[in-house]
Amino acid sequence: MIGTALALTTADLLTLHRGDARARVAVVDGPRRVTYGELQQRVEALAARLHALGLRRGDRVLVHLRKCLEEVVALFACWRLGLIAVDVHAAWTVEQLAFVADDAGATALLVDARRARELAALPPPIAHAIVTEKQPVGPCEPWPTTGGPAPDVPLLDVDLAAIMYTSGSTGSPKGVMFTHANLLVGARSVARYTEQGPDDRLLSVLPFNFDYGLNQLLTAFLVGARVVLMPLTMPSALVQTMIAEGVTGVGAVPPVWVPLVRYLEAVPTPLPALRYVTNSGGAIPGPILDALPRVFPGARVHLMYGLTEAFRSTALPPERFAHKRGSIGRAVPNVETFVVVPGRGPAAPGEIGELVHRGSFITRGYWRAPERTAARIRPAPELPWLGDEKLVWSGDLVRQDEDGDLWFVGRTDAMIKTMGFRVSPTEVEDVVFRSGLVTHVVAYGVPDEVAGQVIEVCVAHAQPVDRTGLIAWVRSHLPSHMIPRAVHVWPGEMPRTAAGKIDVPAVVKACAARQDVPPAGTPAARPNADDPRRT
Repeated sequence: MIGTALALTTADLLTLHRGDARARVAVVDGPRRVTYGELQQRVEALAARLHALGLRRGDRVLVHLRKCLEEVVALFACWRLGLIAVDVHAAWTVEQLAFVADDAGATALLVDARRARELAALPPPIAHAIVTEKQPVGPCEPWPTTGGPAPDVPLLDVDLAAIMYTSGSTGSPKGVMFTHANLLVGARSVARYTEQGPDDRLLSVLPFNFDYGLNQLLTAFLVGARVVLMPLTMPSALVQTMIAEGVTGVGAVPPVWVPLVRYLEAVPTPLPALRYVTNSGGAIPGPILDALPRVFPGARVHLMYGLTEAFRSTALPPERFAHKRGSIGRAVPNVETFVVVPGRGPAAPGEIGELVHRGSFITRGYWRAPERTAARIRPAPELPWLGDEKLVWSGDLVRQDEDGDLWFVGRTDAMIKTMGFRVSPTEVEDVVFRSGLVTHVVAYGVPDEVAGQVIEVCVAHAQPVDRTGLIAWVRSHLPSHMIPRAVHVWPGEMPRTAAGKIDVPAVVKACAARQDVPPAGTPAARPNADDPRRT
């Protein structure tokens, strides 16, 4: 591993690579291959132009590009000048872009030609825009290909480097503030436990406005590895790219792993270069977990858990995968976690409590939302030896086994309370998924006067859903209080967040909107739904 102790800010990651290392390929974007030296030149050219436009340390810049070489250049050009990068997912609408521009107080926009043409006028706060073209598009000036060097700017590792906005599925998007130190410590930690080095070739599938996706990019650059950009997630295309590029590492989320694993089960394909795979962003369904060692023989499987506000959190080492399959493991290097029963203290082994995070990964909280920040990042009187130190209260319920490994139970705000029982949606989802009759499933609670809440599920599948078979499976594998009252079939692909996860709030809202709610306490079936309890 090279340069792990020399980078003070994210901008330093590129200057770590000198001499012969500058000739190493840093980024593969389709047919384009760019070395570390060439990448530095492109970053200097864009940074010099941004400085010439009047942007200065602390200004916010919107980066609104599909996953491509220019997006990488844009991020590092911002960090080179001490600007705060606000990466907005390419699939977000003009309205969402305008909201983020206003909320962040952005003064510049880096955008592709497609979206530039859709912008009849730039959102009011934006004074400058640069498009990834050789010619201007509308109000956007062309992307600089030469120029530089940019002026030196004194930076601190505690300076803000990025603001990452959520999808806004539960309200207006909210921005989480990351310092350079957050990003660098996260890169060092992940590089350490995945044992990454300069010979690795990492497949970058996840968007860079997702903390997990950005961490993969920074980890690779920290050690001088190669990043293979892959904006598409079609299983056949992913496999072809992994073979062609000799990919050694892949990180993804469950909605990517499910179709990819099923494709490899149907079309077994040797991937001799693959050294490891990582998962975060949600639990992989049991059958897919079981299949990982079969479809990726010889690859080390890292099951990880993360929280945007705490950046990186826990991981299950590959050595414990076989007998702790499904666990989220223990705290990664430079992180400490606690399982806390609010108002009392640390939870006993096997007891459910809230996961609380400590360490330098903790972000600055939410942009321009001090009250929301104080509610999430606050001291823990249940851990008096830490004094007034601020910790991240995750809102995630977990239990710790006798060996010290953590197991995810559910969200504090998503637990379903039915018939006096507390039910984790993920537990219901896993059972429904194991039927093999669905590709995706979302379980949620619906108010009920008698039960408090009743459980419903929404499922999606590439083929027509076998409702009869699914209902029979549910009845034979779940206790009565966990049997969903209704099974809704989602037409086509379920919506995704910008991070590639299933947009659960959007699915639940849509299911509730397309049917009438029965009278309280009435377990009647709804339109487009089957009631598994009905005889």
